[in-house]
Amino acid sequence: MMLGFNEPEFLSQTASAVALRPQIEELVDRLVDEGFDNLFLVGAGGTYAQMWPYEHLARRASSLPVRSAIAAELIVSGDVTLGERSVVIFTSVSGTTDDSIRAIEYCKARGAYTVGFTGYADSPIAKSVDVALISEPKTWPFDMQMLLFMGRLLARRGEFDGYEKLADELAGIPGILVEVAKQAEPVASAFAEAHKDSDYHFLVGGGNLWGFTYLYSMCILEEMQWLRTTRVHSAEFFHGSLELIEKDTSVIIFQGEDETRPLTDRVEAFAKRVSDDVTVFDTRDYPLEGISPEFRGLLAPLVLDTVLSRVSKHLERVRDHSLDLRRYYRVMEY
Repeated sequence: MMLGFNEPEFLSQTASAVALRPQIEELVDRLVDEGFDNLFLVGAGGTYAQMWPYEHLARRASSLPVRSAIAAELIVSGDVTLGERSVVIFTSVSGTTDDSIRAIEYCKARGAYTVGFTGYADSPIAKSVDVALISEPKTWPFDMQMLLFMGRLLARRGEFDGYEKLADELAGIPGILVEVAKQAEPVASAFAEAHKDSDYHFLVGGGNLWGFTYLYSMCILEEMQWLRTTRVHSAEFFHGSLELIEKDTSVIIFQGEDETRPLTDRVEAFAKRVSDDVTVFDTRDYPLEGISPEFRGLLAPLVLDTVLSRVSKHLERVRDHSLDLRRYYRVMEY
């Protein structure tokens, strides 16, 4: 038994995201056939951070201008390239994120074509965008949908040869991720027990895991557990933040399988020289049966989201602090 894990619900939700493949492909094909000049990936908090791997993928593989943007900042600062030849993607679990709703209105007013991924067809975001693609309620994360969207887009542009194979293999991802969760359960429990009294964590990640590093630091440890954190990109680690590490500092390293892995290896080697409390969560530790080696790196954010969701549940248990408890977010006016 896994703590607080509803396997049927998890399988159903994840499958509902993968099942959007035909709709995503039809949408991408239409957009490519009609033509557009640039792509914006817009979010707030966790949904903003979750866009970064797909901006990262596009910048590595494509000549198409792709920018991830914070919804609230986009509204006040604007972007001279946003206009009638722009496509803008939004994601929201609830479909009610205020900053994103206002950003949709802002983008549509400038003629952009808006796309929304959410779990609620009758939500404000689903009703505001030009096209909404709906998974089951509470489906998270959006990596499956974003990987299908970006993979198909790059494939249609002649910039990704393996899309069909990847998309076919993603059909098995619900069961694969359940196995990941099962394997991670004892690791998560042990980490939580060892850190139930830790009030500060130093998180490091790079490449397509930098977004998840930011997300887990801010949206989980800070927002949901009220813990103090520092988060730093592995490529920037040696430019300031390393001075905060001491012998008893909890250092959490997220390690993936893309070309930036050596940058994170370097951080791990240094951190272990200074701190006695270094934890590495490495996607290489998980078999991912049915996923071809060349795609493992692309799935790193999805794999670690599954692993760290187990850590979150065990932190909730040992700290007796509900993941749903908030003092300010959506509680106070601001």
